[in-house]
Amino acid sequence: MIAIALDVLPIFLLILIGYLLVRFGVMKADVGNGLSDFVFTVAMPTLLFKTVAVAHVEGSSPWTIWVAYFSGVAVTWTAGHLAVTRLFGRDARIGVLAGVSSAFANNLFIGLPLVQRIVGDDGVVALSILLCAHLPVMMIAGTVLMEQAERQTGGRAPQPMTAVLRQVGRNLVRNPLVVGLVLGSLWRMSDLPLTGVIGTVVNDIGDIAGSAALISLGMALMKYGISDGIRPALVTSAFKLFLLPASVYTASRLLGLDATWTAALVLTSSVPTGINAWLIANRFGVGHGLASSSITITTAVGVVTTTFWAWLLG
Repeated sequence: MIAIALDVLPIFLLILIGYLLVRFGVMKADVGNGLSDFVFTVAMPTLLFKTVAVAHVEGSSPWTIWVAYFSGVAVTWTAGHLAVTRLFGRDARIGVLAGVSSAFANNLFIGLPLVQRIVGDDGVVALSILLCAHLPVMMIAGTVLMEQAERQTGGRAPQPMTAVLRQVGRNLVRNPLVVGLVLGSLWRMSDLPLTGVIGTVVNDIGDIAGSAALISLGMALMKYGISDGIRPALVTSAFKLFLLPASVYTASRLLGLDATWTAALVLTSSVPTGINAWLIANRFGVGHGLASSSITITTAVGVVTTTFWAWLLG
């Protein structure tokens, strides 16, 4: 258990370092914003490109990975929505935010470095396959459900569903992560070796992606914090850290995924809530407290719960 904790701890120490750099004024929050932009637009797409370009996935079906993971997401999202709307009496919009906060793991900034460190390259391949669908599915689901909730609660005037889907589609086409995954797939199909000067540059950029992502995330945590209405956030945090990985683990075993890919999916599902919960709250102007509290709580205790899941997986 101690050996596993020592593998997990550096992930969260890098987040803490980023937080302390801003907290004590060593660096300005704007530096963190710039570093986050670099990670999202350059470093992580390069890492995904490299992973997919050299991956050996012949005979592997992405559908098994997607079904295993999104089955867990569906269970956890539904539980978060029902808990906040039925137990705490919040409206449908807050229910959607509760579902997002419970089921949207930070697969990119924490999950990818964690899987790379704990599981290795084979685990990163599984996570790359998941990421091909994760962002589109989660953002479309969150946006569409929030638009429906707007209609139910009489909030701001909802957009037509076709307009929503077009906007999400345009955003995904321009998303650097999607571009990196597509280019990596095209490179792999070309059978060209990723060597020489290009290979060196790709490796150098990809190698710094994980550490830069974690530090930039820590620097961004200053904008969140814990807000009023802590009890719903405690529930969504518990669902995120325990129910989601438990559901993904169960689905992976039932579908017969091998141990390496199961470990990758469960570990990435066990990481803290992603900042996408905050982005959706910000876009629709509701649920900021729930989203920010969920992000802060899950990040604060994530080192313990992630270590538990890594230990459980052996």
